[in-house]
Amino acid sequence: MKKFKKTFIVISTLLLLCIMLFNACQPVREFRSETIYKGSNNFNWQQPAIDAAKKNVFIVADNDGTELFDMMAPFYLFNETGKANVYIVAKNKYPVNVKKGLFLLPQITFSEADSLMLKADVIVIPAQIGAMQKNQQDSIVIDWIKDNYTSTTKILAVCDGSITAAATGIYDGKLLTTHASDYPIVKVPYTKPIWVQNISVTQSGNLFSTAGVSNATEGSLAVIKELFGKETMQRVAAKIYYPHADIKTAHQSIAVSGSTKTTILKKVMFRKNKNVGVLLQDGMSEFDLAGVLDTYNRSFPSSCNTYSASGKTITTKFGLTLIPTGDSHKNNLDELHILMPETFSKNDEASFKKTEYIKYDHQQKQYIIDVCLERIAQQYGSSFANVTKLLLDYN
Repeated sequence: MKKFKKTFIVISTLLLLCIMLFNACQPVREFRSETIYKGSNNFNWQQPAIDAAKKNVFIVADNDGTELFDMMAPFYLFNETGKANVYIVAKNKYPVNVKKGLFLLPQITFSEADSLMLKADVIVIPAQIGAMQKNQQDSIVIDWIKDNYTSTTKILAVCDGSITAAATGIYDGKLLTTHASDYPIVKVPYTKPIWVQNISVTQSGNLFSTAGVSNATEGSLAVIKELFGKETMQRVAAKIYYPHADIKTAHQSIAVSGSTKTTILKKVMFRKNKNVGVLLQDGMSEFDLAGVLDTYNRSFPSSCNTYSASGKTITTKFGLTLIPTGDSHKNNLDELHILMPETFSKNDEASFKKTEYIKYDHQQKQYIIDVCLERIAQQYGSSFANVTKLLLDYN
């Protein structure tokens, strides 16, 4: 009987540990997971406004998956100049899976842009998830970039968008950088670019590239300065409370290490892993949204989704149509991040009961990534906040 009890206790303990480990690993599964759009494609598609007096900036999106800050930060920053037509361009007239926690309607397709004979003054290449995960380049994307590149076109490869940029051959013999943690892998198939590290943004004539994720800001500002001048660049930088007097080029390319993974494991095993939501609101800043969502995605929450109070699409400050990934009527949120608290009504609150509201005070005049990192440090300690910085390549 005693032997049976001992065996039962051992098995029960092991089973309990397995359950605890499975639950603790949910944030890691969430970090690696992809949300697939399964809704209707019956949207009111409208051709974006075209001002012939402005420069044309195309941000290339992969319908199957495009990195959030890589795409949304340049979209906001180039729009804020007031001197550019900025388009999210994709292969298909179908929602883009934005990594992660968001769906977005591309404004124009490759074929539509070609039929309108729009000259590409700038092409921005964010990280394309298909190219990153499967190491498979979409020939239609590659061909469109090559066909629309001329001697006067500026190209900005952001983070692991370097993979797609390298695949075009345009960067052969030119400087190219990427996310510090992916650097050893992405350069292997493409040996002709001059791969470099420890710099936030490279320039070889009209060809630019950035280090990981957060450096989309530096890359965009560098191209804006080149295209529209220092005064315009400084005005745009002030809009986001950029924390440097000039474009920061010094960078520490620090890859994720064993100690980094240990810190992540300690957090997911022994700290509260929250269900995080970000509220989508009409007129919201694309830059602030991307900063909050991308930073918190890298804090290993149990889940991280976007919501709209109505459950419908919203339109951002510069005209993007966004689709939430979460259902406001079926949420189990621990905290809801509200970037525009002035428009958050009592009726909106009814959809998010028993939820902590994280309201952003724009009077702080602080760079949005810094705001998020400070709160993460308060929640989980400075060591874990540094892990989040590392994943953002914000060094």
